[in-house]
Amino acid sequence: MIFFSVFSIHSAQLRFFTKTFLMVILAISFAMPSRADDQLRKKIGQMIVLGFNGTTLDDSLRVDLAQRNLGGVILLGGNCTSPQQVQQLTASIRAAAITPPLIAIDEEGGKVARLNQYNGFAKTYTAYTLGSVFQSLDSTAKQAALMASWLSECGINVNFAPVVDVDVNPTSPAIGAYGRSFSPIPDVVAEHAERFIDGFHAQHIITTLKHFPGHGSATADSHFNLPDITNTWADSELVPYRFLLAAHKVDLVMVGHLFNAKIDSLYPSSLSYNTITGLLRDSLGYNGAVITDDLYNMEAITANFDFSTTVEHAINGGNDMLLYIFNLDQVSHASLCEEIIDTVEAMVNRGVIAESRIDDAYNHIQQLKNAYLPMEVASHHGGTIPTSITLSNYPNPFNPVTRVRFETPVSGFVTLKVYDVLGREIATLVSENARAGKYEIPWNAAVYPSGVYFCVLQEGNQTRTAKLMLVK
Repeated sequence: MIFFSVFSIHSAQLRFFTKTFLMVILAISFAMPSRADDQLRKKIGQMIVLGFNGTTLDDSLRVDLAQRNLGGVILLGGNCTSPQQVQQLTASIRAAAITPPLIAIDEEGGKVARLNQYNGFAKTYTAYTLGSVFQSLDSTAKQAALMASWLSECGINVNFAPVVDVDVNPTSPAIGAYGRSFSPIPDVVAEHAERFIDGFHAQHIITTLKHFPGHGSATADSHFNLPDITNTWADSELVPYRFLLAAHKVDLVMVGHLFNAKIDSLYPSSLSYNTITGLLRDSLGYNGAVITDDLYNMEAITANFDFSTTVEHAINGGNDMLLYIFNLDQVSHASLCEEIIDTVEAMVNRGVIAESRIDDAYNHIQQLKNAYLPMEVASHHGGTIPTSITLSNYPNPFNPVTRVRFETPVSGFVTLKVYDVLGREIATLVSENARAGKYEIPWNAAVYPSGVYFCVLQEGNQTRTAKLMLVK
């Protein structure tokens, strides 16, 4: 009896400890993300573009870039004090990121120009002055080339411009009142936007058409109210989009916070499936990346939709990237990037957002980055250090994109430029300090005629040249 009692107690204890152990193991397994979950979170991270306060990279944003795979950063006026400071800031952003990041800025010219006469650059004209006062495509091209050179030198790879809103209402508080539209004539807007884009493409800068489907007729500013353009918007405001899509000049489209009941009676454009997927993608045939306007500081959204609803409908509507001008939740001061990733992951797991929608967005983003952003393919951080400087490209001949590869055995300042047969410099692909390693940089020559071009790599006193054959 005594033996049986002891055995019974031991058996009960064994069952208890076994059950407890299994529960702990199950809890740990559910708490730890699987490899598939980790990949999903990394894809969601690429869908987020954040701003931040300060002139140096803060610790939270550094963690977002290094651990959460943040897709991009937007620089605002308060982030920029001088050319040298911006160069150092963008270098630190690139160094922290595990995936090459989009580094964006609003550089329209005139009153909306983050790089300007107050932080070491120069004063620029508004779009309206260029398109409607000067009425000069050459002036637009010249100013675009100047501003593009600033972005290139500062390490910025995305311009949230040009504005292709038509100046339907010259007193529109967000557009016309600031001279942000080139013209009240849609064709003129399209022509000047094309020259603007060409200037930035020559410097390998991504451009963004905004604010789809057209903010020019609005009588309200989406920073403070939700503009209702139901009775003021016209199909002619899509002319610049049709023109630039036909010319293959569209890299990225930003959707505005605009309500048009004739397109969607429930949601504003930035959250609207009818607008983004139905009109932009299906009707106009656009298959590239789409980004929202700011979702954090615009009362058109924040006064009408909560955080979860905004995220859900922005993604399901067809946006590939969500733009927030802060990187910290303004209440909890926690990482906004992590909060968005957690929210979207939970929605995917519940079936509210299809994982295929995340995959589509991720693919659009990577296609954009692969076409424009330099990619370090190997370095002293795990790769084999090259023994000599080399330069090549593939494919060759090409149309319209080729990928230029170079290797450098030492760290130092590197320039990689493209020249035409007359020796004129037409593009700067790299102009910065580079670590020893192997690099691959795309060059999109869609705006250039067929012919022979020369790519020149310069590091210290060493130079390498490669012949590029563009055949259209």
